[in-house]
Amino acid sequence: MKERIKELRKYLNLTQQKFADRLGLKRQTIAAYEMGNIEPSDSTLLLICREFNVDENWLRTGEGEMYAPVNPDDRYAANVGNLQRTDNETIIRWVNAIAETNPEVLKQIEVFMKKLLDIE
Repeated sequence: MKERIKELRKYLNLTQQKFADRLGLKRQTIAAYEMGNIEPSDSTLLLICREFNVDENWLRTGEGEMYAPVNPDDRYAANVGNLQRTDNETIIRWVNAIAETNPEVLKQIEVFMKKLLDIE
């Protein structure tokens, strides 16, 4: 399990400190998990799964996919929550500008984003 905790943290591009902060734990605890010195409790494993939308079976056994399937409403809510926690001023300005613009401009942004991200 130690490898998967480290793999997840690195995949999320988080330091041990930032990973610990998101979970309400100490950095030393995360380091101990990653080195295999201690095993996380069941409640900590469930917290990791909830906070990062990780599949519990993958975290415990390495089987299956890292991320649990997400329905579109949950994905949207999680993304909005992440945006609310950002301290990136550029993203904050973009979100505010998009939210406050008129429908014509929104349509142009939609067309542009679909092309840029190759989505439908």
